[in-house]
Amino acid sequence: MAKNKFHDGPGPSQRQLRVGELIRRTLSEVLMRGDIHDPDLNRMSVTVGEVRTSPDLKIATAYVLPLGGKGQDEIVGLLARNQNELRRIIGRKLGLKYAPELRFRLDQTFDQMDETRRLFDQDEVRRDVED
Repeated sequence: MAKNKFHDGPGPSQRQLRVGELIRRTLSEVLMRGDIHDPDLNRMSVTVGEVRTSPDLKIATAYVLPLGGKGQDEIVGLLARNQNELRRIIGRKLGLKYAPELRFRLDQTFDQMDETRRLFDQDEVRRDVED
């Protein structure tokens, strides 16, 4: 298999980033409008923070968080239960050759930012940064 001459770094390619962002926007729009035929999922507000795609674009992992943080245990299960319908809608709206398999994970970014702020507020760390 030929190596992509335009992308040789360890991170995602421009194509992966572009398709991931398109999927994120579409997924957010679908969940916001309540286009899914699942009343349990439609009553929840979901934030889609990021979507990462595999290099072949056949797998898309969406990092999600319920608005307000309540129902974190439930949201991944609800989305996984409706992944075939979501996949069908995304494939139709985006017109991709292959609609990617959707996987859902909790978005830990906000927790990591809170932990980073907490660390920077410690006296020992503040003293090291000022020196």
